[in-house]
Amino acid sequence: MKLNIAVLAGDGIGPEISVQGVAVMKAVCKKFNHSVTFKEAVCGADAIEKVGDPFPQETFEICREADAVLFSAVGDPKFDNDPTAKVRPEQGLLAMRKKLGLFANIRPVQTFKCLVHNSPLKSDIVDGADFICIRELTGGMYFGEKYQDDNKAFDTNLYTRHEVERILKVAFEYALKRRKHLTVVDKANVLASSRLWRKIAQEMAPLYPEVNTDYMYVDNAAMKMIQDPRFFDVIVTENTFGDILTDEGSCISGSMGLLPSASTGTGTPVFEPIHGSWPQAKGKNIANPIAQILSVAMLFEYFNLMDEGEIIRNAVNASLDANIRTPEIQVNGGATYGTREVGEWIVKYIKTH
Repeated sequence: MKLNIAVLAGDGIGPEISVQGVAVMKAVCKKFNHSVTFKEAVCGADAIEKVGDPFPQETFEICREADAVLFSAVGDPKFDNDPTAKVRPEQGLLAMRKKLGLFANIRPVQTFKCLVHNSPLKSDIVDGADFICIRELTGGMYFGEKYQDDNKAFDTNLYTRHEVERILKVAFEYALKRRKHLTVVDKANVLASSRLWRKIAQEMAPLYPEVNTDYMYVDNAAMKMIQDPRFFDVIVTENTFGDILTDEGSCISGSMGLLPSASTGTGTPVFEPIHGSWPQAKGKNIANPIAQILSVAMLFEYFNLMDEGEIIRNAVNASLDANIRTPEIQVNGGATYGTREVGEWIVKYIKTH
């Protein structure tokens, strides 16, 4: 197979972890006789500094022409600390999703046996947790009409039937591939937009009779995710709720540096780690590359290259079992490994297994 990959390293630790993701992808492609080309493009604060736009037209064109985008992170404190800034790195991420038609964010949440003790929750609660959050990405308050003056502000949580149906279809199809349990999360007791979500979900559920579909208010879902994360298989929800719940779910594994994600839709899919740019760690060779590497596994699996994804997952599990870990997840007294060393170990494993 021939793959054309756009690489958007972005800000902070992004360039360091991006290098490791690319190296892993090259190793897998060589092992399985695939042809892969990479084309780098700027985004985020890096792009603002260089061209004044967090997602410039040239970057969009590179992404649009690619088979997939391997993305790392955007964000910089100088923008976070300036509430008057009109152009921000995160606007580039929103623009990328909108322009590429990426309406579905897929976030797996899983635990690793050797790291269960790292979770902020008790081991007997999180051990075996394995679910997927599917978040609608291009509607709701983040993109609705906005207004602000010194005395009043509002954000419009607008959804159309088309937007709701297409994300629910993604969710039902994921549930069919897994344990056939879908939880639709909303706030239908208060919000009109949520009542539309629930109405459409109830209309669609009979089309997927194999799937056990249930409904949960977002506040209850947030509580349930902490009390009993193993209850969930596939969760689907709107943009704002999904943003909050996916970050909550990411803590279950014990480190945000372990979990990948995908954003899919009508255009080029994007694969990325769930963590941010962590600017404080920039250039220190301490950032965990595993989430970026597992996003490469998701990329292969998106193209139905399941063996390629599996060898990456096997390599990651082997590195964790061998205590080849960055500092935030290393065991007491364990050897020190940096971003490069972990990535190189995983690449070597792929080449030799």
